[in-house]
Amino acid sequence: MKKNLMSVIIMALVLANLILTAILAFTIIPQTKKSNELIDQVCSAINIELEGGQNKDASAVPIEDIEVYNITDSFTVNLASNGDGKKHYAIFSVGLSMNTKSEGYKTYGGAEGLTEKETIIRSEINSIVSAYTVDEFEADAQKAVKKEILEAMQDMFGGTDFIVGVNFSSVTSE
Repeated sequence: MKKNLMSVIIMALVLANLILTAILAFTIIPQTKKSNELIDQVCSAINIELEGGQNKDASAVPIEDIEVYNITDSFTVNLASNGDGKKHYAIFSVGLSMNTKSEGYKTYGGAEGLTEKETIIRSEINSIVSAYTVDEFEADAQKAVKKEILEAMQDMFGGTDFIVGVNFSSVTSE
């Protein structure tokens, strides 16, 4: 008699477990699907923004699709004070790498278009570089300065992948 009663209790518990599992499956699975769809939408929105052309790296553009525009005159920029009481300056030349396959290349006209806007470009570069101290300017081979100039140029030209690199040549800082 005890074995039969135990079998009935176990069978009732298995049946209750099966019913509760079915209820959970029907209530949680639809919510999980909705959450997955939301996560997919957020991921695709982030992906679009990341691949939208802003801050496109020159290394991602094939070398045959890059045209370099060298700004004609070199820059002489007073650097920010670093507290030592001396005036510091930097002399350098800048070249902008352009993606010839970009929509911005067609819109702005490549090197000829940049020649017309050289005064604005020079002004922006001057204001960016003058905010750095001599120590900051020389650190990491001017990587931070180049990155900030690149971001400013990309913003200036509509956030496109038109300008993909900033190059310094003949850099002297004192």
